[in-house]
Amino acid sequence: MNILVLMKQTFDTEEKIVLQNGVISEEGVNFIINPYDEYAIEEAIKLCDENGGGEVTVITIGPERAESALRTALAMGADNAVMVNSEGLDLDEYSVAKILAAVIKDRDYNLIIGGNVAVDDGSGQIGPRLAEELNIPQVTTITKLDIQGMEATVERDVEGDKEIIEVSLPVLVTAQQGLNEPRYPSLPGIMKAKKKPIKRMEIGDLHIDTGVEAKTVVMETFFPPKKEAGRILSGTIQEQVADLARLLRSEAKVI
Repeated sequence: MNILVLMKQTFDTEEKIVLQNGVISEEGVNFIINPYDEYAIEEAIKLCDENGGGEVTVITIGPERAESALRTALAMGADNAVMVNSEGLDLDEYSVAKILAAVIKDRDYNLIIGGNVAVDDGSGQIGPRLAEELNIPQVTTITKLDIQGMEATVERDVEGDKEIIEVSLPVLVTAQQGLNEPRYPSLPGIMKAKKKPIKRMEIGDLHIDTGVEAKTVVMETFFPPKKEAGRILSGTIQEQVADLARLLRSEAKVI
């Protein structure tokens, strides 16, 4: 079984966000594997173990610092890695999906698995967009995955309930919290990871005819306003409803 894992390096979730001239500062920041992608890596390794072997390839698009995240994935048990250099490039979900599709299109794979969302932008678009580019089925927010031959049974999270889907391989799935418990890299795994291959690529190596220019532009980055104290309305139900409508119109300006 050949499994491709989509991985992104993100801010440590404990980091304090600092804005400098409207841009998020990366100075002194600790970067980690996107937590949802850790579930994807763990599931890929488990599936290969359960199905009598295979190969797990982790793919990332990022600057040079992203190599440390790839090495962690290799130390967890992935077999090899691909890194597409995005240093200095302005990419969005459209362009990332195009780049990933160009990397993957000629590869032999049974399953592509990534995190449901990245904790930095939270768009959840990469997996679905990539599946469309590759013209393969997709199942998002999965919490259980069982593969028998060329068929997969998937359990996914749907607003507090669950949905069970049967689908043929190849398929792209995105991992939700609860799918598994990611392992910590062992010392032997860390030592082995130093010798495992990382294939380095540049955007120009991919010969993408349609280009990868971002389709969206970030106009402004800012912190949300501080929360103010709540207000308790009094009076009869009719009076409270009238007060609420007035406040939503005159103060909150949402109606």
